[in-house]
Amino acid sequence: MKNKIRILLILICLTVGVRAYAIQNIQIEKHASLGLNDCIRIALNNSPVVKRYILNLDIAKSSVGVAKSAYFPTLSAGVGYSQGFGHRNNNTSYNTRTLPGFDASLSQLLWNFGKTGANIRMEKFNRIAAEFDFDETVLTTIFNVKLQYYAVLAARSLMEVEKLNVQINERNYQRTLAYYEEGIRSKIDLVNAEVNLSDSKIALVNAENTYKNAIVNLNNAMYVAYAPEYSIKNTETFNLSNPYVPMSLKNIDKYDRLLKLPEDISDATYAVKAEKSNVLANYVFQKYPYTFEKSVTIAKENRPDLKALVATVNAMKQYVLLTKRQYLPELRGGVGYSYDNSRFYSQNGMNVSLNLDTTFNIKQVKHEVDIANSELNLAKTEVELLNQNMYFTIQSAYIDMIQLEKQIPLLETKVRQTLENLELADGRYEVGLGDYIQLQDARVNYNNAQSSYVQAVYNYNVARATLEREIALPQEETLTVEDVKDYQKDLKKQEKQVKKNTKKIKNTEKKDNV
Repeated sequence: MKNKIRILLILICLTVGVRAYAIQNIQIEKHASLGLNDCIRIALNNSPVVKRYILNLDIAKSSVGVAKSAYFPTLSAGVGYSQGFGHRNNNTSYNTRTLPGFDASLSQLLWNFGKTGANIRMEKFNRIAAEFDFDETVLTTIFNVKLQYYAVLAARSLMEVEKLNVQINERNYQRTLAYYEEGIRSKIDLVNAEVNLSDSKIALVNAENTYKNAIVNLNNAMYVAYAPEYSIKNTETFNLSNPYVPMSLKNIDKYDRLLKLPEDISDATYAVKAEKSNVLANYVFQKYPYTFEKSVTIAKENRPDLKALVATVNAMKQYVLLTKRQYLPELRGGVGYSYDNSRFYSQNGMNVSLNLDTTFNIKQVKHEVDIANSELNLAKTEVELLNQNMYFTIQSAYIDMIQLEKQIPLLETKVRQTLENLELADGRYEVGLGDYIQLQDARVNYNNAQSSYVQAVYNYNVARATLEREIALPQEETLTVEDVKDYQKDLKKQEKQVKKNTKKIKNTEKKDNV
């Protein structure tokens, strides 16, 4: 029974320990299917940059506590022993000895003309700035994940386009080969078909390489090394076809299957209809809901870097005030007790003191005030500069996004038109009314139209993510200062529970030994 209790306590202890540190490092399960919010959550938990700013929050909080400590009394205590040797004027020697003595005092700041208050307010504004710096880091982390996530979606869609292109060229090669053997087509058509098939396979190899590099960049954005094979889901603004394309970086240099000749297709002469890509399937275009003016307003309300600079300006104002008040004295009160026991006498007693004093270098303080004023003006200039840059960066991102909003429907129409043209060219080539060059021109136009369409969707999502980043639009998956505070509280509770469980385990083991 005792052994069962001990095992149960060990399991409880280990479970609490795992829960306490799960937020610090999230790994990806093999064959997992991750959404955008999943990747953002992983990045926020794994990012050492985010953790660094969490530590900066602790430092800023402690700095406020240090500033407030000036209101608390200062305790000093000491014990001493002394012995003296010498000669008097009558050439006699003396030896004095003081036995160990003790003294203690308590000093309290009563008034320093607002210097402590200014210092506390300055550190509070610095803490606020640290909180907004943390929010800015979270937004940057989310933005980086979005960029790499959309790059994977685009690379996956382009890889699907190139796979389709290989299939089309394989069918054309088999059909042209059959026509050549029957004497219907010339040797040059067969050679062109072989060249186009090889080019399409090379393009597929490049597309696969781009996809793998995109996965590597996404892993880097999530701070996950040695990631297993996994896939990602579409988003609302990037919902092109979603074939399951798992990713593994093992054996990335092997492309044997792409070097094989096309398999024999007995009915190739009858497979004349062009294959249609499903890359356009289920895509619903979602327009951006805010105007430019509304976007600027949201940015002024939400931008954490702007709020951090404003908090820095307020902190610098308090620093200027603190620097100017160095001229003013400090009023301190104190109470103490001392005990002195020498070889001739002993004494002890209480003492009370009230002191008003100041120490400063006039020239030094003057230049320190000048520096503080200059730093304050510099901080104000940074706020003005950020407001100017913010307006123009939002304007540029908004223009880019609106332009792509207009392009995407037109490019979608172009894809369907080039597909129809390819089908017509394919039919003409089958019955001998068109030549192979016309067929390949139609195929290239169709392939390029699909690639341009995918690239436009990707560019739109990047532009939209950039605009959302510029206006600091609230995100569905994020990490706030309150989340960090709650996590730290839970962590402390869990650490206490771990200590209690460990103590119970040790006590149980002692009883078993007895």
